[in-house]
Amino acid sequence: MSKLFYNIGKIWGVENEAQFQKAGAEMAVVEHLENAWILTEHGLVLGFGNTEPPEAEQMVDLNGREVLPGFVDSHTHAVFAAERSEEWVMRILGKSYEEIAQAGGGILNSAKKLRAMSEDDLFERSLKNVKTLISHGTTTLEIKSGYGLDMDSELKMLRVISKLKEAFPIIIKSTFLGAHAVPPEYKDNREGYVNYLIEEMLPAVASENLADFIDVFCDKGFFTEQDTLRILEAGWKYNLPGKIHANELGYTGGVQAAVASGAYSADHLEHCGEAEIEVLKAGKTMPVGLPGTSYFLGIPYTPARQIIDAGLPFCLASDFNPGSSPVANMQIVWSLGCTQMKLLPEEAFNAITLNAARSMRLEKQCGSISPGKRADFLVTSQKNALYNIPYFFGQNHIEGIYIAGNQFE
Repeated sequence: MSKLFYNIGKIWGVENEAQFQKAGAEMAVVEHLENAWILTEHGLVLGFGNTEPPEAEQMVDLNGREVLPGFVDSHTHAVFAAERSEEWVMRILGKSYEEIAQAGGGILNSAKKLRAMSEDDLFERSLKNVKTLISHGTTTLEIKSGYGLDMDSELKMLRVISKLKEAFPIIIKSTFLGAHAVPPEYKDNREGYVNYLIEEMLPAVASENLADFIDVFCDKGFFTEQDTLRILEAGWKYNLPGKIHANELGYTGGVQAAVASGAYSADHLEHCGEAEIEVLKAGKTMPVGLPGTSYFLGIPYTPARQIIDAGLPFCLASDFNPGSSPVANMQIVWSLGCTQMKLLPEEAFNAITLNAARSMRLEKQCGSISPGKRADFLVTSQKNALYNIPYFFGQNHIEGIYIAGNQFE
């Protein structure tokens, strides 16, 4: 059925000819139309304009409100058993992320809780998390495993993600992050755990077709550059492209490993200097900043300004998780990109839409309002939305969510 959305005050993020990403100075450009309409059919955008609207089988009057493409959140840990607010208090009292992890907190704390939770209960908890993400405008979502750290629990997480894919109309991609931390049973044998992951866990994940990507926490106290290269090479054998947690806690070779392995993205990058930027310029790996993590942990922000000024593309994501970034609102991520990373509103907007889609190689399906792409878009009563949504931070400015042309309730 053809559907016409008309009487739109302004559409942001339109593209007559879809781009695959924006880089450097291009990131400051966001095309828009005033007094416009969007025509959809079979869940896809057929066209848009600000001339006389075409005929359609169904008409939807948006009453002068503004429209923008749905947000693409390319890095989340939205499947978890419980929050870790007690660790938050420990940080308030001066404990570092590393100190909390060494005391049995952090990722291992989440793993302990998740291992004890049934798959059904984990699914019900995760349903609420995804509904919260969507309610703030996320219409394309990546979710990682990584709080299991053994065969049964990692498969349990990935099966829950598969059920979430069936439960929601949005695009959801799953990432196998067995290399999130070394579990207690391998405390003094990291290499043994890497071997177990490659030789046993990964084949099991692939045999059930449970993952779209593979990820490694390549950082101080977790997995080395060499471990990362081994794991990502093994992932490619099962057609699982890489996504890396890189350089959150120090300069640990994560960026170099990401580019060398052909990973789709290198995420975190709180420690990213000239050498890392030069490496990124030589490859096709998308640099991804996670400002919610920097805000919540009180650690440096990714040097987004330097990355973009070097002519590179840049992406922002929420890192929604119970330990270091419990933020499910991409509007706040947009605002943090502006206020803390000194991005223009246009640059941060492109970082949570088109470039975020590119980081998962979904740019042909989502990330902008363009003919042939999914009709995933948001409706807001906020005027001059490109600027005022991140300006009025901490609020939910989304009044309507359309996924494949249908309103999400």
